[in-house]
Amino acid sequence: MSVSSFSQYDDTILALATAPGVGAIAVLRLSGKDAIAISNQVFYGKDLTQQKGYTLHFGTIKDEEKVIDEVLISLFRGPKSFTGEDVIEISTHGSPYIVREVMRLLLHKGARLAKAGEFTQRAFLNGRFDLAQAEAVADLIAADSDMAHKAAMHQMRGGFSQEIAQLREELIHFASMIELELDFSEEDVEFASRDQLKALIEQLLVAIRSLASSFALGNVIKKGVSTVIAGKPNAGKSTLLNALLNEEKAIVSEMEGTTRDFIEDTINIEGISFRFTDTAGLRDTTDVVEAMGVARTKSKMKEASVILYMADLKRITIDQLQTEVIELNNLQLPILLIGNKSDLLSDQERLVWQQSFPAMLFISASNKIGLDELKTKLLETIEKDKISGSDTIVTNERHYHQLRQTEKSLVAVITGLDNGISNDFLAMDIRQSLHHLGEITGSITTEDLLDNIFSKFCIGK
Repeated sequence: MSVSSFSQYDDTILALATAPGVGAIAVLRLSGKDAIAISNQVFYGKDLTQQKGYTLHFGTIKDEEKVIDEVLISLFRGPKSFTGEDVIEISTHGSPYIVREVMRLLLHKGARLAKAGEFTQRAFLNGRFDLAQAEAVADLIAADSDMAHKAAMHQMRGGFSQEIAQLREELIHFASMIELELDFSEEDVEFASRDQLKALIEQLLVAIRSLASSFALGNVIKKGVSTVIAGKPNAGKSTLLNALLNEEKAIVSEMEGTTRDFIEDTINIEGISFRFTDTAGLRDTTDVVEAMGVARTKSKMKEASVILYMADLKRITIDQLQTEVIELNNLQLPILLIGNKSDLLSDQERLVWQQSFPAMLFISASNKIGLDELKTKLLETIEKDKISGSDTIVTNERHYHQLRQTEKSLVAVITGLDNGISNDFLAMDIRQSLHHLGEITGSITTEDLLDNIFSKFCIGK
């Protein structure tokens, strides 16, 4: 189903566009054909119905003779607005009481409360931007790091959509030629060169696979890197977390088993969010509560993107650590081996450790030695340096799924060409490829899909 097949909204929606609670100001947003008329019924100042778009107006909001607040109204006329409709934004003082009263008045005059994401959904349906760009709006609001912000901005400005559109356009030409051959099937004519089609599909597969492979990094950029700090009791896990955070977040004690539950916080390293989790020390214990903590640690380790496995180099032998590392390697987990208290080692002791564990990072958590090297190594694990500023990074799981489905359909086209299948089956696989690419940008979509996507947005956006 195409975007144009959806009926246009004929009502006016209302929502609080700023965060709820007490603040300096609050902004109420209306969108729809009656947004200006409804606002004009409660606004005392200039006649809003006679004003031009992109103008600001000072006045009061009244409930009959009762003045609710002095406000500033921003007026936007469609189609040159965010939603493509007439839009009014009312800036009030940030009192929850004032917000409730103004909203009550506007609802009484004919507006209705907006659903989650309905403003952006209307912008999409009115052709202000495509579906991938619309989804980027939510990502931009949720961005909590420099890389997440850059990725969302690139997508919202159409960078990703342009790549998908170009891929679709190249494929549509050959699809139309194949369809034309079907119309002249009895005359045995060929409008599309099979060699050229195969060459094009192979080029498209390279582009599709490149985009899909960027999702691993894109997911990290969007959600952060799950980083678990693990090791035996008193290896310095909590001290390391505190050192990275520059605050006493975790309790540090010489008593073993102090940490029994997760302690989590996020650190931004060169634009990437790392979600650190300090866990219970790994050991056999008869303490029921501590044993539960150890079990949860092992479960958390299996979910991690990277594990910082810490060892106190003054309390463990090389043989003991080798045994632990072998056990960890059998689990096939992503591990960075961290040697703590390296500042207490003699030069000879450090050399022996280096020879036994060449990949080990030497730090002193309590003295904050080696933390810069640790951060550099963490960035290397996500291969951030392989992505340039102009590259498109796929951060949306729905887009990744559609890219993989596109790849599957394109591979079917190659297989069909190699096996000389008939045009009708070849055309079907090409149509399927176009369908999956179209679902990314919304040129092909369904109402259920749109409702599902926009329901994840915040109210007022």
